[in-house]
Amino acid sequence: MTIEEIRKFFDNDRFATGIGCRIEEAEPDHAVITLDVEERHLNGNGVVQGGVLFTMADFACATAAYANGDMRVSADGAISYFSAGNCKKLTAVSSALKIGRSLSYYEALITDENGKKIAKGSFTMYKINTDNGKKY
Repeated sequence: MTIEEIRKFFDNDRFATGIGCRIEEAEPDHAVITLDVEERHLNGNGVVQGGVLFTMADFACATAAYANGDMRVSADGAISYFSAGNCKKLTAVSSALKIGRSLSYYEALITDENGKKIAKGSFTMYKINTDNGKKY
């Protein structure tokens, strides 16, 4: 699957793409997502809102899974915040740690433009059976 095909599929992810997430790299079980931080991404303290970081991590893991040829959705997700996102650009790099028949485990590390670790998302992803014509 080409990166253009992957981007076209995820154009339908209106929330992640709507907040500005961009797919920079996508290959089986690995993806890189970037986001230029704008005023709309900030919380009351003037740093990147936690939900933005969670969305980036989830989107990166979903992209990595899809690049592997699997349709997977998050069955469980958690995020650990390391540092305030007081930056201009964020990058989420995801990778698969375990691929199973129905459940897989992915992580995404989010850093700022200086390489500072901002957060890490961990997701258990469930493989959807798309052979029956249903999305879920």
